[in-house]
Amino acid sequence: MPTCLGRYLTELPPAIRKSSTSFREPLEPGLKLAVTLRHLATGSTYADLMYAFRVARNSISLFVPKVCEAIYLAYKDEVMPDEITTEDWMRIASDFERIWNLPHACGALDGKHIRIRKPPNSGSLFFNYKHFFSTVMMALVDADYKFIWLSVGSYGSASDSQIFRDSELRPMLEDGTLDLPPPSPLPNGETDIPYFLIGDDAFPLRSWMMKPYSRKRLDHDERIFNYRLSPCT
Repeated sequence: MPTCLGRYLTELPPAIRKSSTSFREPLEPGLKLAVTLRHLATGSTYADLMYAFRVARNSISLFVPKVCEAIYLAYKDEVMPDEITTEDWMRIASDFERIWNLPHACGALDGKHIRIRKPPNSGSLFFNYKHFFSTVMMALVDADYKFIWLSVGSYGSASDSQIFRDSELRPMLEDGTLDLPPPSPLPNGETDIPYFLIGDDAFPLRSWMMKPYSRKRLDHDERIFNYRLSPCT
């Protein structure tokens, strides 16, 4: 872990470093990074981090957003490239088949509510069905849970189906500009089957979007299909 932290510190921009002043010494960049990573990995509150790292809560609230921005700027092109090629989708589909025994899957799509304070003059726009204020992150991830595509900032009151309908992802799927691989036979099959994304009941059933059967009485093949999809939804 120390080696990883050292690598990240050398790669992050100098925005997380501050010069010494006559009033006080700045917090070490390594400490700022450690606090931020703990917050991101565990969801620990600033109050919990204050006691764990002996850093003032107001200082944490100031540097965590800056470190997050520095991480984004340093790694966004490496982790989330602007364009994904057909070869990239083939690799992702191969990983889904290897890890989850689900061929032709190119990503799992879902929404996540992120708790926020109610923005001024927002009424009930951010109040969600779980009865708290939130903004929604809709994300597409690969077989290793890594982000492929995401959209953040939708109203908490919006449903996943609404957010997907208004997203940039939907038209790319519909007109084929997402560059998913062309249909091909499944293992031991002969019929060409499209490559697809995985969603839950909130998403439309399309050739490029598979979701579990919702009926109570399912035949053997339908149960197997749901069994294969369920870990990914």
